[in-house]
Amino acid sequence: MTTRMDEKFAKLRAEGRPALVTYFMGGDPDYQTSLDIMKALPQAGADVIEIGMAFSDPMADGPAIQAAALRALHNGQTLPKALAMVRDFRLTDDTTPIVLMGYYNPIYVYGVERFLEEALDAGIDGLIVVDLPPEMDDELCIPALKAGINFIRLATPTTDAKRLPKVLENTSGFVYYVSMNGITGSALADTTQVSEAVARIKSFTPLPVCVGFGVRTAEQAKAIGSSADGVVVGSAIVAAIAATLDADNNIQGDPVAAASAVVRELASGVRSAR
Repeated sequence: MTTRMDEKFAKLRAEGRPALVTYFMGGDPDYQTSLDIMKALPQAGADVIEIGMAFSDPMADGPAIQAAALRALHNGQTLPKALAMVRDFRLTDDTTPIVLMGYYNPIYVYGVERFLEEALDAGIDGLIVVDLPPEMDDELCIPALKAGINFIRLATPTTDAKRLPKVLENTSGFVYYVSMNGITGSALADTTQVSEAVARIKSFTPLPVCVGFGVRTAEQAKAIGSSADGVVVGSAIVAAIAATLDADNNIQGDPVAAASAVVRELASGVRSAR
């Protein structure tokens, strides 16, 4: 079965360039603005979209994404609304791959079977669930794969040669390499080390390897894109959206324009990487 994700990476391989994978928090600062941001991302240069599932205890995320999750929750964002956002997006875009990224608790409470059925119907292509290790693949990973949804796994600098095959065992879509130990939005790792890590992972799998955590500029995107199959950007986009809000999180600027400007700059770096 060929997915939107497979088709996108095949297209990019033919073009000889890496993907720009963009993350934003679903429902931040509100549903409609968030949907408008989502619709603008491909036009600004995004190849794959990751939507954050707002959760009250996002332990792997840095301050910017934690704050975005709280803003979204405060404004009524829920897992069903995240699915609805994808449905609304699919009315005008049926080609951009969409990945839901977050934590298992909301999915578990919603019900795995129900969630996967509705996610597939909405047009979701992949899942990144950061707190489900490979030892728990029966919980969500295997059912997702059977349903036709990619399950994207994270690898880190501490994922050694003994652990990596287990991490990759049921991974599909792409491998997300977290370029440093720590929370999202941390400083960018040394690009030479990133290149070596990408080569190491690719020696274990034919899947594309996308690198994230800490990418903020076109220069950084270009450097990482020279060796990686994709560059993942999240905190920089989330921070740009936050900068358009006042102290009470009311919109003062233009969140769509702010997010688009960041993506356009990073897209220029990705497209000049090779």
